[in-house]
Order: sequence, then structure tokens, then C-alpha cells
Amino acid sequence: MGQKDKKEGKKRRDESPAPDDIKKCRFCRFPLLVALLQLLLGVSVTAVAFLMLAISPSLLARETPHWAGIILCLVSIVGFILYCTTYLPDERTSMQFIGKLLYFILCTIGLVISVLVVAFAGHHYNQTSSLSCEQDGDDCVCKLDKTDPIARTFTYKGVSDCGEITETLTLYFLIQIVLNLVQALVCAVGAFIMWKHRYQVFFAGLQIGSPSSQQWQKV
Repeated sequence: MGQKDKKEGKKRRDESPAPDDIKKCRFCRFPLLVALLQLLLGVSVTAVAFLMLAISPSLLARETPHWAGIILCLVSIVGFILYCTTYLPDERTSMQFIGKLLYFILCTIGLVISVLVVAFAGHHYNQTSSLSCEQDGDDCVCKLDKTDPIARTFTYKGVSDCGEITETLTLYFLIQIVLNLVQALVCAVGAFIMWKHRYQVFFAGLQIGSPSSQQWQKV
């Protein structure tokens, strides 16, 4: 009797969702939309950053956050790899485990970086919107307070029209704020999905020798 129960338990374990899930694409397990959004936002942030850099080479790296967009592109690539990886319950493959762990870490890093970019872009947006600029040859010289002789001065080299600083650059900072806010939300969603899939969703099945007739189910 006990041997029969063991055989039935083993048979039910073999009928677990694992074989069915092997044949299924990753689309049902990983939201492809998250990876696509990360790729689009990463490319957009990078493109806007290079447009800002084209205005003046004097802009610093924190003012042109192309690095944040490139990191998000890398995160999305890991997401696509995870999407293409054959799903197995309980992370039975090292490829799946490494992909999920790496994606979670990169999403968390992307979230932190996006928040930092929003802070920098917000500061520079507020700063450039209150600048008073004058043309000085091929450069544009700007001051925070035109009436203050000791006010901080910013020199933007290679700018033939100061309107590009007070108007165009300010608009680009505003766009960066919006893009990176959305980017931070998408990274938070991606990290939450990986955390939820790892710690809140698991397969519960029968132990070998269990007389119960209950099948495997996802809870």
C-alpha cells in the first residue's frame, strides 16, 4: 500500500506545472511591456542628453544624463533575455536565477539613478530659468542676478544665441525630469515584479508518499 502511494505521489509530482511551462513562452510570465518601456525611456533620455550636449560642450555630465539612459538600456536588455529564457518553477536553472537576480539589482540601481537625475535636472531647471544671459563673442555669459556684481557667473562656450540657454536648455531639463520620473516608476515596477515572483508566488505540490489526491497548484 505504501509503495503504491509513493508511485502515485511521484506521478503527481511529474504532472506538476513544470513540463507545461517549459513549452510556454516567457510572455505569460514576464511583462514584456516593462522591458519595452525601459528601452524606449533609456533611448529617449540618452537622445535628449546628447541634444543638450550639442548646445554647448561646457555642460557637465550631471547636466546631460546620457549615462542614466544607457544604464536603462542595459536593464531592458537583461529583461529581454529573461523574457526569452524558458520558464521553470522554483528557479531550477542557474540561467533563470542569475537573470532574475541581475534584473532585480539593475532595476533597483536604475531607480536610484533616475531619482538622482530628477534631483539634478530639477536643480538645473530652476537655475537656468532664472539666469540673465548676454552674448560675448561666440560664448554666452549668464548670471543668476544681473544687478549683483559678485553673483555667480556661468559661461557657455560655443553658443551663438543665448536663447538656447534660457529657453531650449530649460525645456530639455524639464523633459529630463518627466522622462526620469517615468523611468523611476518603471524600474520600481520591474523590481517589484521580480520580488513578488520570488517571494510571494510559489508552487505548492504533494510530497512523495502523500495519500492526498490534491494536484499541484500555484498560490
